[in-house]
Amino acid sequence: MYMPILQIESEDIPEYALVCGDPRRAAAIAEKLEHARELAFAREYRTFVGEYEGVKLAVVSHGVGCPGAAVCFEELIRAGVKTLIRVGTAGSYSADLPAGSLVVSTAAIRTDGLTRQLVPDGFPAIADSDVVNAIYSAALEAEGDGAVRKGLTVTLDVFFNGVEEFPHKKMKAAGALAVEMEISALYVIASLRGVRAGAIVAVDGYADADLAAEYDPHTDAVGKAVDREIAAALGAIVKLAQ
Repeated sequence: MYMPILQIESEDIPEYALVCGDPRRAAAIAEKLEHARELAFAREYRTFVGEYEGVKLAVVSHGVGCPGAAVCFEELIRAGVKTLIRVGTAGSYSADLPAGSLVVSTAAIRTDGLTRQLVPDGFPAIADSDVVNAIYSAALEAEGDGAVRKGLTVTLDVFFNGVEEFPHKKMKAAGALAVEMEISALYVIASLRGVRAGAIVAVDGYADADLAAEYDPHTDAVGKAVDREIAAALGAIVKLAQ
């Protein structure tokens, strides 16, 4: 079956997929695979397939924000993917999680607009527990420095502020660890379609205004954290396949 937006054929897609926002990150992950090949590059959606320690998987970029990412998730699931792991970046709410830290998302607080059009208010956006445990275990095993935590993340549509206040202060008070832009869509769609999903994000700065400095997601610390989260996500796929 042909997926018209990703521009891929379902018979080329395995059961496991890593998804990320940046097409360049998808290419970087694909470089770690054996027998890697690029299937398509349409809009923000860049698709690779290959093998890692004997496990076949896809690596697909989904761009920024829930609506576009949701299209990617839906077509991958229609193509036969049963387990999806997002490998992304996020802003931290805690001084204990500086740039270079990793957060494994156990659930997402839904402040996005996309999921409100899919499910009622109050519907949870929750990761699969087996996927979370596999990612967290692999993250602890990954080489390199930096904190590793698991807990609540926030999914927010807006990046640059307008006249409305960001909800960061109350989300931090409620116990959220970090904020990003796609995980709630991944978790809700996975629940609706009966597949497994999880996510790990590398902290690239502070979202908390009391901690925030000049935003620079291209530091050495962030780059190393991205490498660690890629290793953790790949390791998690192997653990889940076993």
